[in-house]
Amino acid sequence: MVSDVLIVGAGPAGLAVGGALAMAGQPSVLFERGPSAGTAWHHHYARLHLHTVKELSALPGLPFPPDAPRYVPRQGVADYLAAYAAHYRLELRYGQAVTRIVRDGAGWQVHMVDGTAHRSHAIVLATGANATPVRPALPGETGFGGRILHSHAYRDASPFAGQRVLVVGMGNTGAEIALDLAEAGVATTVSVRSPINVVRRDVLGRPTQRTAMLLAKLPPAWGDRLGVWLRDLTVGDLTPLGLRTPALSPLRQLRETGRTPVIDLGTLDLIRAGRIAVRPGVRTLTPTGVQFTDGREEAFDALLLATGYRPAVQALFPDLALPVDARGLPREVVGTGDAAGLYFVGFELTRPGGLLNTIADQARTVARTLA
Repeated sequence: MVSDVLIVGAGPAGLAVGGALAMAGQPSVLFERGPSAGTAWHHHYARLHLHTVKELSALPGLPFPPDAPRYVPRQGVADYLAAYAAHYRLELRYGQAVTRIVRDGAGWQVHMVDGTAHRSHAIVLATGANATPVRPALPGETGFGGRILHSHAYRDASPFAGQRVLVVGMGNTGAEIALDLAEAGVATTVSVRSPINVVRRDVLGRPTQRTAMLLAKLPPAWGDRLGVWLRDLTVGDLTPLGLRTPALSPLRQLRETGRTPVIDLGTLDLIRAGRIAVRPGVRTLTPTGVQFTDGREEAFDALLLATGYRPAVQALFPDLALPVDARGLPREVVGTGDAAGLYFVGFELTRPGGLLNTIADQARTVARTLA
C-alpha cells in the first residue's frame, strides 16, 4: 500500500507527470508493465523519428541534448526518456501490469496482475492513446497463403526482401513503412481507402508543426483557409497518384476528428516515381493475394496492416463509466464527479503542435492541481 500519487504507465506521459510533480515537491510512484522507461520506444520501427522539433517535444524541465538533431530518432527518444527518469529520480516499478482500478472510500485502489493492490487519493492514467493495436478481420483471410501482420510488429524491411508487400492504410505509420520498404527495394503497394490530408514536414526550412500552431491561433475559418492554401501549394493535386484529398483542412481534420495529417517524408516522391503503387480499399483476400474494391486482383506475399490503435482506459474501470469520446479517449485531464481523483494525460489528439507538446502542458496542469 502506498499513498503517493500513482501513475499508470511510464511512457512520455507518465514520465512527464512524474517530473512535473517532482519539481513541485510531490512524490509519485510509476507502474510500468514493460521492463524500462518508455518501453514502446524501444520497439518502434527502426527508421522512426519524431515529426515534431525537439524544442517543442521535450518533457517538463529537461530539454533534449544540444547535439540531438532537430527531429530526434527513435533511439534518441528512448535514451532521453531513460535520462528523464534518472534526472528526477523517479520511482519506477517495472513489470507491473494494472488489471483494474476501483473506488476505495475517498481514494482509489489499483490492482496488479500479481495480485497486489495499492491505494492512493490520486491516480494518473498515462497508458497512451495507442495502447492496443487495431487488427480488423479481413474477408477471405483464412484462405490467404501469405503473412498478415499489424504494423506494430514491423521493425525494418529485411524480412520482406524479395517479396510483394501490401501496406493497408496510409496514415503516418503506413506512409513511412511503405517508404522504408520501397527504399530497401521491396515491391511495395499501399491500399488507401479514404481521402487523406498530406502535408510536408518542412516548407522552406520551416517546420509544419510551427506553422500549424501559428494558424491555430487565428479564427478557425481563416486558419482553415490558409491551411488548405498551403497544403495545395506545397503538396499539389494528388488525384493523378490515385489519392483523394478531403474537403477538410488539415487543421480542421485534427480539431474535429483527432486524425493527424500525413507528414510526408518522401513517400509521395516514390509514388510519383512508380516505386510505390497505390490501390483502393481491400474487398477480399484471395489464396494468392488481394482483390481491391475496383475489382483488380493482385498477388502479394505479405500484408502489413497500418490500421491504428485504440486506448485501453475504460477496460481498467469495471465499475465506472469514464467520460470518454466515441473512440474511448478521455475527454478531460482532471477528472470530475465520479472520476474525481483521476487524471488523464496523453489522450488529447486534437491539438496542433504534436502529442509530446500537449503531454508536457497536461503534466504541468496535473502538477498544479495536485500541488
